[in-house]
Amino acid sequence: MTEPELHVTIETKISEDQIEQFHQLYEDAFGPMRTRAIARQVLHPEEFHEEMVDPRIQKHVARTTSGEPIGLTTLTNHLDTVPWISPDYFRARFPEHAARNAIYYAGFTLVTPSARQGAAFHAMIKSAVQVLVADRGAVGWDICSYNNTHRSIIDRIRVVLDQQANVEVAVQDSQTYYAALFTEDGATKGG
Repeated sequence: MTEPELHVTIETKISEDQIEQFHQLYEDAFGPMRTRAIARQVLHPEEFHEEMVDPRIQKHVARTTSGEPIGLTTLTNHLDTVPWISPDYFRARFPEHAARNAIYYAGFTLVTPSARQGAAFHAMIKSAVQVLVADRGAVGWDICSYNNTHRSIIDRIRVVLDQQANVEVAVQDSQTYYAALFTEDGATKGG
């Protein structure tokens, strides 16, 4: 089967009449993460809508030549639009970039499941990299362990980054989640 041609556009707002279509793409891609990661990986519909209409968040949209969206990457240098990160962390580590407003965060990248083996992921990351190179930026992102372990997302990102720019990628932080299972029907030891 021949892969459809695609192009990537950078959009500041997704039109209201397309948001539901994009939300369905998002649900198809991220919905399964509800049971695969402890940290919430899926935006609520109203949060998703907010991101789609916020002009401070770039939307790198992969579309087929017929205009059908098949992928989406979000990128912003307005760190306060990303509620799950600490802008202060990034400013402290990248003060020169902070002074130029050149610290970015990549919120999510998704490709519709039927196109995951195609060029959309690569094309959207390439589009974002062009913005980052032009701005001599620093960028952060997060990937849950499931996506790294089962989908090798970081390896795929590194391949694209290495093809596009001179860049250093390093783990900045991690958080480990724990669970305790109490097995003795509420009985306590030593008490």
